[in-house]
Amino acid sequence: MNIAAAAVAALKAELQTYPKPGLVSFVDHGSHPDMDAAMFLRSADALHDYFAAAADAGRHGRDFAALRLLGLEAERRMFAATGGTNTHKGAIFTLGLLAAAAGKGGNDLGLTVKELWGAEILAAEDENANTHGQAIRRRHDLGGAREEAAGGFRHVFELGVPAYRSLPDANAARVHAFFALLEQVDDTTLIHRGGLEGLALARRRAGDFNRAGGAAAPGWFERARGIHEEFVRRNLSAGGVADLLAATVFVSSEFGV
Repeated sequence: MNIAAAAVAALKAELQTYPKPGLVSFVDHGSHPDMDAAMFLRSADALHDYFAAAADAGRHGRDFAALRLLGLEAERRMFAATGGTNTHKGAIFTLGLLAAAAGKGGNDLGLTVKELWGAEILAAEDENANTHGQAIRRRHDLGGAREEAAGGFRHVFELGVPAYRSLPDANAARVHAFFALLEQVDDTTLIHRGGLEGLALARRRAGDFNRAGGAAAPGWFERARGIHEEFVRRNLSAGGVADLLAATVFVSSEFGV
């Protein structure tokens, strides 16, 4: 499997994961009545050539400005595939950087992103200081996707990957990783939908799930599904965590750690 195929496969693995609180899967649309699994599949397939181009850019040492232009074109392809719905904007950023790092080569993709593009990523964020996500992060003094990337995807490597690799069943492993990330990540999608109270609730539910043994404990599926149903009732969704789950799957492939 090449880098682009592995990135698309990671997006599809994230989609396949269930129960995944508030998010779209093959079972239901979660807290997103305007989306479904078929839309996510079209979007993922439309991004294959973008990931290939990102890997090639990394291989040739291109700067973050070049990667950003590729990402903007990928967003246009995504919107064309989904009829204008944002399915993978965060993943375009996250997985695009990791695909570029994989193209560059080496065994530590997070460190590659940090060393090659970290400073540029933070500078570009300052240029976009008036975006909605940035406003949330400034108001509440929280991190976000760009800080995560500039720091080398610490949560992915320190939380997601160990949890993912600890279980043999693929779906259980992904759920296990999802909840490990959910307890710790500042997800601005959660804040947008539920305020700081929504973020705190999500972290409490994830913490309770993790302390009970996560997806390694008997009855995990029912507990996770109950949290998913509560998120849907409250219209909560953790899109940023979903992106980091896809990143976890990608960096756990032959191209990552």
